[in-house]
Parts: sequence; structure tokens; C-alpha cells
Amino acid sequence: MARYIVPEQDDTNVALGRLIKEESYSREKKEIRVENMVIDVIKREKEELVVCEVKKSSKYLQSAKMQLLYYLYQLKQKGLIVKGELLFPKEKEKISVELTGKSEIEIKNAINKIQELVNKENPPILKKNTFCKRCAYRELCYA
Repeated sequence: MARYIVPEQDDTNVALGRLIKEESYSREKKEIRVENMVIDVIKREKEELVVCEVKKSSKYLQSAKMQLLYYLYQLKQKGLIVKGELLFPKEKEKISVELTGKSEIEIKNAINKIQELVNKENPPILKKNTFCKRCAYRELCYA
């Protein structure tokens, strides 16, 4: 993404995620683009805005949470204090996510590590892991 390479749009997981997002939460405002973020759903609860990330499964909960915390952190940098929710429509589950002092430090550290990786001249050596077989970028690694 840092090199503006988009994931394979015909990838089964990308297509399924897109379908779930389109079919769910029809009454909410969907897919808002703010700089490098694509916010799946924004809703208002009482007087608060809630930024939501829709996922097909809670299997990769930690990475989904980090993605949403990143959005909350970036919006805070722009002066918007909002709450967050992870939505899993197939599981009929929602998890509240809040940017705390601790999670803000975690996000800043993750941003720094990603920036170090992006600034390297060469990509790291390929290490196969559990994400690889479902990754929409896998063709780049195994070409």
C-alpha cells in the first residue's frame, strides 16, 4: 500500500469482504475516504460519531483492531474524537474499540515499525506465515 500497489481485486477474500460490506448496514453511511483511509461505515449514536470497520470474520481480531485504532488515531490528529466498532455481520457480533493512552502508544510504535520497513531499499526476506494463503498480495511474494 505504501507503494500504491492495490491488492488483487478479484481475490475471493477481497470480493467476499466487499459483498458483506455492501449487503450489511444498509441504513448507515458507507465507505468514506479520508486521505489514506477507507472507513467502512460511519454512524451516529446519540451525539457521538462511531467509525466502524466491517470484517467477514473475527478470526484476525488483533489486526482488525489495530486497523480501526489507526483510523481513530488519524482522526484524532485531525481534531475528531470518535468511537470505533468492529462489525462482524456473519457472526452478528460487534466489538467496541476506543483509542486509549496505551493503544495510542501501540499505534505510534506500529506506525514507526511500518515506516522503517517502507524506508528500506529492499523488502524483507520472505517468511511464510498463516496470513499468506489468504493475502490478496500473495502473487507479489511468490512471483
